Amino acid sequence: MTFRRTEHHRSRRVLATLLFLVAPAAAAEPDGFSASELERIASHGPWPTEWLRDAGNRVSANPAAIHLGQRLFFEPRLSANGRVACATCHDPARGFQDGRTTARGLVDGTRNTPGLLNVRHQRWFGWDGGHDNLWSASLRPILDRGEMSGSAARTATLLRGSATLACQYRKAFGKAPAATDPELLVNVAKAIAAWQETLVSPPTPFDRFRDALERKDLAAAALYPAAAQRGLKIFLGRGQCSTCHAGPLFTNGEFGDIGVPFFIKPTGVDPGRQGGVKRLLASPYNLLGTHNDDATRRNATGTQYLRPEHRNFGEFKVPTLRNLTLTAPYMHNGTLATLRDVVRHYSELDEDRLHADGERILKPLNLSEAESADLVAFLESLSPDAAPPAPAKPPAVAACR
Repeated sequence: MTFRRTEHHRSRRVLATLLFLVAPAAAAEPDGFSASELERIASHGPWPTEWLRDAGNRVSANPAAIHLGQRLFFEPRLSANGRVACATCHDPARGFQDGRTTARGLVDGTRNTPGLLNVRHQRWFGWDGGHDNLWSASLRPILDRGEMSGSAARTATLLRGSATLACQYRKAFGKAPAATDPELLVNVAKAIAAWQETLVSPPTPFDRFRDALERKDLAAAALYPAAAQRGLKIFLGRGQCSTCHAGPLFTNGEFGDIGVPFFIKPTGVDPGRQGGVKRLLASPYNLLGTHNDDATRRNATGTQYLRPEHRNFGEFKVPTLRNLTLTAPYMHNGTLATLRDVVRHYSELDEDRLHADGERILKPLNLSEAESADLVAFLESLSPDAAPPAPAKPPAVAACR
């Protein structure tokens, strides 16, 4: 009997100890997420996500090309007045954006400057998807009369006239810059694209929460602010935001009409995706053309079957939600100054502005002030904690002398 009582008391002490150890973890469990919601949270990671080099750009991931591309990204001599570079609009200190309502190169533009962090994961480039590859999108600003107003001849003269640039070009492409001017222009764009592929943002508070849930570390998950958790539930559920803002990049990479006016002051209309498709198909730099380095052309399938449609008029690309705190103002025309303004837009959505044709999934959310604040808290958690991340240092290559 004594043995049994001793064992009984010992078992009770062990059970009490286990309950004590388990209790803090149970208290830290995220409140109110269903199994379905947890599965959808997991689908937004892990981050950074896997990336494969661009088969259409033969110098993708080439260290020497990355060095050359970095230098050319900050090179104002590619522009007609010698004062505008890619970095003029894509400022690293602002998440590779410019903070302006609409871009300003040589003249004021009509669209907001998109950030470049994580651009390597995109399928279509530009607010209207007017490019199907990153090097073509990098080439357009150089030639655009309103942005840099450069030319193939100017680019070739710069490369051939600079011993350092000529040396870096030779290291990247295996030969001196003696090709035709148009070929050199395309290669410059491919080098710039190779550098932009290295612009990857670090994990965010949301990513740490998501990863903690995956490994069932409830204590770590509990560090994610309660307001952000409530906002996440709105994002996944009532808001249906994850329908378009899906996956680790928080975008499906496609296009939609969200009721933002597409008029251009003083007069004019921005056709959005419809115009982008037309421009893409007419471009000699698309993946169906001769500059695509993928001999199989498997990367051109999406472009091959693309056609402009009436429903595409006024549609713009669904942007990534990563790094939002770095890239204000928002929308294709930069008309919403803050994330609170963005949330208000969806809360008070004017359905009369949406297209009559096609699928309509947007409805006014009618959020309370507290719910709006929670959704903003979640959106803010998709940005890094600290200052804009510095670009990764290019891989080492032998110096040009």
